[in-house]
Amino acid sequence: MKRSSLVACLLIVSTAAMSQGIAKGVVYEDRNANGKKDRKEKGIQGVSVSNGTDVVQTDGRGTYTLPVGNDNILFVIKPSGYKVPVDRNNLPAFYRIHKPQGAPALEFKGAGPTGKLPASVDFALEPYSEADNFTALAFGDPQAYNLAEMDYFYRGVVKEVEGQQGVSFGISLGDLVGNDLSLFNPYIGAIKKIGIPWYNLMGNHDMNFDAKVDSLSDESYEAHFGPANYAFNYGKVHFIVLDDILYPDPRDGKGYWGGLRPDQLAFVANDLQFVPKDMLIVLAFHIPVWEEGDSFRDEDRQQLFDLLKDYPHTLNLSAHTHIQNQRFFGEKEGWKGAKEHHEYNAGTTSGDWYSGELNEQAIPVSTMRDGTPKGYAYLRFSGNQYVIDYKVAGQPAEYQIGIFAPKVVPAGKRTSALIYANFFMGSYRDTLEYRIDNGKWRKMAFEETFDPAYLNLLNKWDQTEELMPGRRPGNPSQSTHLWSGAIPANLREGEHTIEVRVKDRYGRTFSQKKTIRAAQSQQAR
Repeated sequence: MKRSSLVACLLIVSTAAMSQGIAKGVVYEDRNANGKKDRKEKGIQGVSVSNGTDVVQTDGRGTYTLPVGNDNILFVIKPSGYKVPVDRNNLPAFYRIHKPQGAPALEFKGAGPTGKLPASVDFALEPYSEADNFTALAFGDPQAYNLAEMDYFYRGVVKEVEGQQGVSFGISLGDLVGNDLSLFNPYIGAIKKIGIPWYNLMGNHDMNFDAKVDSLSDESYEAHFGPANYAFNYGKVHFIVLDDILYPDPRDGKGYWGGLRPDQLAFVANDLQFVPKDMLIVLAFHIPVWEEGDSFRDEDRQQLFDLLKDYPHTLNLSAHTHIQNQRFFGEKEGWKGAKEHHEYNAGTTSGDWYSGELNEQAIPVSTMRDGTPKGYAYLRFSGNQYVIDYKVAGQPAEYQIGIFAPKVVPAGKRTSALIYANFFMGSYRDTLEYRIDNGKWRKMAFEETFDPAYLNLLNKWDQTEELMPGRRPGNPSQSTHLWSGAIPANLREGEHTIEVRVKDRYGRTFSQKKTIRAAQSQQAR
């Protein structure tokens, strides 16, 4: 289907689904930041406003008109150069819930009855000097299943970035909690301490599992965080946030499936009508869109790609897997843009679900199954370009490569043991090199296997004769960012330094060192 036909089809779906009433209002400059439109405060022209499917822009007086049903959230799409108010929990206040009868009765409550819409549903924006160069924080899967794990999340991650300067806002990429939606408030209580505006999106563990249809599976999420599908601008970047979990799974009515409903695709189509082609489009959702055991509905990914084909600058952000991946989409994968499309599948703040040994702060180490330590990401934007940095929780920012090697090897003899390097942000496209004692640099071989450092962690749990505190980590997953190199046969007796380096996809060089000892072998010749 051609893009024009696709958009037209989605627009028809949009209008048919929403025509129950009309909402009117104004988007205005709240110059005194009091949250009310004062007589002298002017409306803002050309600002997008949505009901979750349709998107319209304000006229010369800042006014808009939108169709509205009985289960809608109206929201403003923040333009660059303005900021939306935040509530006392640092959650952006850019929406108004409209559910006259309230949410349906579910185990975890949704919004209460909102009654009739006011005559004017207004949105306040505060003028703001917004730089084109800015940094945002991204958290994958906080996913605490109880208050003890929420405390791990706070002390192990949040406290590390609390009060940090130079970060414009943050976003959590779904699975804010682990099935118990009463933990939304403790999660909010933790995240607000970072002290910056914090956006959220819905994961498969944030759903109302007793909902009978997908459109109602986000009722509790909406009551706490607002719309599950929305957009906003910052600098030269346009962010589109989507709930990409279909629940119940339309194939068999059980479980969930990655994908998008027609009304969500309509929202993306309608939103992009007003987004300049030179902006960077960042799509943020929970489940990655690549094909991994039929985890995402193919036609939905293709329709999304078709909508984005005329935008040369794009990026996907996802989480969900509890490992870290870089994926690249080209023509073979259905991507039709001039340049390939990158998806960063982020490592998680819960790591391997708060498992593993306890560290000095009595917090689970929780290394992920591909050997990536738990952590979070800095998204650094410069105009419509970006750089992503992964920060290992509790380690210096320079720690980007994990090296695994034997502690001791025979001096002057060959060994079958290898040096392994896990470049946490790497992919098969990267080239890693290593050297011993400032010698000649040698190329490392890319491996698709389990990280031996992670296997070593598991062996400790499996070989112990007494139960260890905490919980055994999960079984390993093949790493997509692992390299190996041989140990030279001519090592003299004593200590030697292994150094590994890489130039990343952004042109920056990282290196890491580790010592190894060569000793005289006691084995008979």
